[in-house]
Amino acid sequence: MTVYFIGAGPGAADLITLRGARRLAACGVCLYAGSLVPRELLAECPSGARLIDTARMDLDAITAELVRAHEEGQDVARLHSGDPSVFSAVAEQMRRLDAAGVPYEVIPGVPAFAAAAAALKRELTVPTVGQTVILTRVAQQATPMPDGEDLATLGRSGALLVLHLAARYVDRVVRELLPHYGPSCPAAVVAMASRPDELILRGTLADIADQVKEAGVIRTAVILVGNTLAAEQFRDSHLYSRERDRKSVPGSHAC
Repeated sequence: MTVYFIGAGPGAADLITLRGARRLAACGVCLYAGSLVPRELLAECPSGARLIDTARMDLDAITAELVRAHEEGQDVARLHSGDPSVFSAVAEQMRRLDAAGVPYEVIPGVPAFAAAAAALKRELTVPTVGQTVILTRVAQQATPMPDGEDLATLGRSGALLVLHLAARYVDRVVRELLPHYGPSCPAAVVAMASRPDELILRGTLADIADQVKEAGVIRTAVILVGNTLAAEQFRDSHLYSRERDRKSVPGSHAC
């Protein structure tokens, strides 16, 4: 049988994809991170499904459950918050399933940064202001960052930065980005994006750290830093321009 790595989305139960919900409803076993996946999603599982909270399980125990279900002839839903392609620890699970000969598929979900942008009502790529988004984190107690991916290096790009798993280290984030972005650079923090307790903090690099600490935000949040967060004066995208439409019509020409 098959293991399905399903992106559960950023938090709101109705932000799971239709494909993800349908697959979840067909699996006899579901492994989920209890602290990150909304409980309402578990109601989509079939009656009698085996539900396993992985919050306190290590990789060996999780892999054993996936292999066990496969050997029992059960399809497995492995629910991950956000999208499996970003900071999900899916890669090491897939590597172990490959070694065990267990088939799997990946079903994408709405990533946290997209939910944060929606909460802020901002497009992260704005014509003539910024066309690059960098998704990253900071090295602390978790796995070290590869060479060249520290904030000081990434900050030289001037691109919009979206930092995951970094809210508790906001002072360090600000300190390392200030030389490249300056104190007046727009910054925002969105905690619990799309959930009933969603919290949005807006400011600049000069004050965002104080806001985060005052609000007590330490987890389930993304930090965004970059000029597109406050862009108002910019040229319209060429995507819907009349000039583009005229040029696409045979025989037409610009004045």
